[in-house]
Amino acid sequence: MQVLKDILYKVNIKSVSGDTGVTIRDIHFDSRKVSLNDVFIAIRGSLSDGHDYIKNAENQGALAIVCEELPKEKVNGVTYIEVADSKRALAYISANYYENPSENLKLVGVTGTNGKTTIATLLYDLFTKAGFKCGLLSTVKIMVGNEERTAIRTTPDSISINSHLSDMNDAGVEFCFMEVSSHGIDQHRTTALKFQGGIFTNLSHDHLDYHKDFAEYRDVKKRFFDELPASAFALTNIDDKNGDVMLQNTKAKKYSYALKSYADYQAQILENNFTGLLLKVRDQELWSRLIGTFNAYNVLAIYATAELLGLKTLETLRIISELSSVSGRFQYIISEKEKVTAIVDYAHTPDALKNVLETINSIRTKNENLITVVGCGGDRDSTKRPKMGHIASALSTKVIFTSDNPRTEDPDRIIEDVESGVEPQNFKKIMSVTNRKQAIRTACQMATNNDIILIAGKGHETYQEVNGERFDFDDLKIVKEFLKTLDK
Repeated sequence: MQVLKDILYKVNIKSVSGDTGVTIRDIHFDSRKVSLNDVFIAIRGSLSDGHDYIKNAENQGALAIVCEELPKEKVNGVTYIEVADSKRALAYISANYYENPSENLKLVGVTGTNGKTTIATLLYDLFTKAGFKCGLLSTVKIMVGNEERTAIRTTPDSISINSHLSDMNDAGVEFCFMEVSSHGIDQHRTTALKFQGGIFTNLSHDHLDYHKDFAEYRDVKKRFFDELPASAFALTNIDDKNGDVMLQNTKAKKYSYALKSYADYQAQILENNFTGLLLKVRDQELWSRLIGTFNAYNVLAIYATAELLGLKTLETLRIISELSSVSGRFQYIISEKEKVTAIVDYAHTPDALKNVLETINSIRTKNENLITVVGCGGDRDSTKRPKMGHIASALSTKVIFTSDNPRTEDPDRIIEDVESGVEPQNFKKIMSVTNRKQAIRTACQMATNNDIILIAGKGHETYQEVNGERFDFDDLKIVKEFLKTLDK
C-alpha cells in the first residue's frame, strides 16, 4: 500500500482535484484491471484512448485518475490529477510505486535496428556464467535470475518493466540487460529508469510505419542516449554513420567500437566460417561460435560492455568462446545424408537480410546453391517489402517468396509487394508459394548435396499470426522434419 502523493514524485502535474494523501492499492493503465482503491492512468494510444474509459475505472472503484484531460463530471471521493503527458507520468508513477528498482542493480540498455536481442541475451549469458545473478528483458524472453517469463513485446510497458525489476531486486539480481526499442523510447517506457550504460548497434530501414520518417526514427533512438546520466557509459558502433550522432548530447561517458574505423574497441576478423569467428581484439585472439561479420560487431559490443562493467579480460574471452547463438538468430542444422545446411534467422529488415545473405555468400564455396525462403509481415511498414525482394533475389541462387505473419492483410498481396522489387535479370530465380510450410518443403525438395537453405523472417517466433489468431509454426522444427522425411 502506498500514499498517492509519494508515487507522484517527479510527475509534471498541471492541476489536482481531491486528496493526494489517500492510500492506494495498485496502478493500472488498462481500465479492465482496475478495482477498489486503485489508480487509473489514462493513456492515449494509436488504437484507443484511455480517457474514454475513465468512467469504467471510476465504476470499478478507482480512487485516483491521472489524465491529460479532466472529465466533465467528477465523482466525489475520487482524486483527479491532470498531467502534461500521461505516458511520461506513467513511467514515474510505475518507478515510484515499485520503489525505483532500477537504482538497486546495474541496468544496461541495448538499442538499434539489428543485434539488440543477441547482445542483450549474450550479455545475460556471459555475466551468469561469470557467477553473477542476472536479469534479462528481451524480445524472446524475460529472465529473473534463472526464472523464465514470456515476453510480449520488445520493450514492455512501464508498469511491467518496474514490476520485473522489483522481482529482480527481491531475487538479488546484480545486472540486468534490456532491449530498448524505438517504440519503447517514444512512449516513455524507459523514462524514469536509471541506466548504468547504453549500447547503440546500428540503424537501418525499420518501423517507418510507426515513425513518419528515418530522421524521426534516428532522433527517437538518440533520445535514449540524451537521457543517460553522467554516471553511465554510452557505447556506440561508429562504423554506422549514425553512431556519432547518438553521442552528440549525452552526459554519459563516451566509448566506441568498430571493425573499420579507429575506435576505443577495435577488432579484426581473422577467420569467418560456419564453425564460428576468430577475432583479434587488443592483441588478444577471441573465438566465438557466432557466425558472420554482423556477429563480429555483436561480439565486440559484448566484449566492450563486459570490460566497462568491470569483468576481467581473460575471463571475458574464455566465456565468450563458450556462448552459443540466440534462438532464431543464425541457427543452423546440417542434414545427415546430402549435407544440406538449413539456416533459420530473424532477418526481417532489408539490412538484416542483406547481412545474413552476404555472410553466407562470404563463407560458401559457390559450388552450391543458396535457396532463400522469405516473406514480410502484414500490417507493418510496406515500403521495405520491395527492398527485401530485391536483396533476396540479387544475393541468392533461388528464392521462394512466402507468407510471414500476414496478420489482417492478404498474404498474396504482400508477396506481390515483395516481388515488385525484383529486377528483370533475377526473375528466373524466383517463385512464390503462399503457404509457408509448403514453401519450406519446396526448398528442401530443390536442395541437393551441400546446398544451403536460408529461412528468414520469423526466427525465434514459433507461431504464425493470421487474422488475429496465432497458430503453432516453428521454422527450425519444420525444416528438420522435411529434410529427414525427404531423406536428405
